[in-house]
Amino acid sequence: MEIRRVSRLPGPYPTLREPVSVRDQVWRMLRESKTGLIGLGIVLAILLAALFAEPLSPHDPYRQDIRHRLTGPFWITGNVDHVLGSDSLGRDILARIIYGARISLLVGASAVAMSGSIGVTLGLLAGYFRGRWDSIIMRLADIQLAIPTMVFALALMAALGPGLRNVIIVLGITGWVVYARVVRGEVLSVREREFVEGARAVGASHGRILLFHILPNVSASIIVISSLRVAAMILLEATLSFLGLGVQPPTPTWGGMVAEGRDLIYSAWWVSTFPGIAIVIAILGINLLGDWLRDVLDPRLRT
Repeated sequence: MEIRRVSRLPGPYPTLREPVSVRDQVWRMLRESKTGLIGLGIVLAILLAALFAEPLSPHDPYRQDIRHRLTGPFWITGNVDHVLGSDSLGRDILARIIYGARISLLVGASAVAMSGSIGVTLGLLAGYFRGRWDSIIMRLADIQLAIPTMVFALALMAALGPGLRNVIIVLGITGWVVYARVVRGEVLSVREREFVEGARAVGASHGRILLFHILPNVSASIIVISSLRVAAMILLEATLSFLGLGVQPPTPTWGGMVAEGRDLIYSAWWVSTFPGIAIVIAILGINLLGDWLRDVLDPRLRT
């Protein structure tokens, strides 16, 4: 048997494109999104300020200096010792804003973790088992939605009392409904997919199906909701602190600083203005980053 050697034809040959990793694709989308870069930069700056508050802070946020009380910003007074001015007790505004970032991020992340755990668990149960579980959980969600969030939070804070731990508990309780309703809606569609039916056919338990087959397919929505809910929790914590029901003085919080300067808004506007600006920038950055995450995790928007 004669074996002939086939020579290659001349000319260019098509080459296969190397597969693009998920990390490279995410970074490419981040570079193409200006708003995503801005949001990520703001969030990283706030995170670094919270983690390295001691070396970054120009003063002790608790130290009082009555001789320099209500000192204006440096471009007004020329006093570079207090860049953003001081409050009615002579405490440095910039130092208290930097340390206040710790409280805001701690409350936001902890409350989202608590509310997300409760809401995702209840949403999975309601969407997967349906029937009685679905009716009970959704009726509880409807009852809570009928009460304004701020009124409900104020009532719980009045019952539990002010404090950092109670603020986290209250915000966690008030925020679970969003997760439960979204996760339930997605589970209702995912539970009828072929891979779930296949898992049932081979005898997989309900817990295994929920954890390893359904939860990964709804995790994208959970991540997006969590990123956006952090901003909502930070704003709600600032509101409670402003009303005197949140974290108590002398612990520096952005909402508490705004409340301390509300009576001085005409004579010492910087006491309330700069903490308010910090709240706006933090919420803006987190929302921009959350919008970018939604674009990345939505398969209809990915190319």
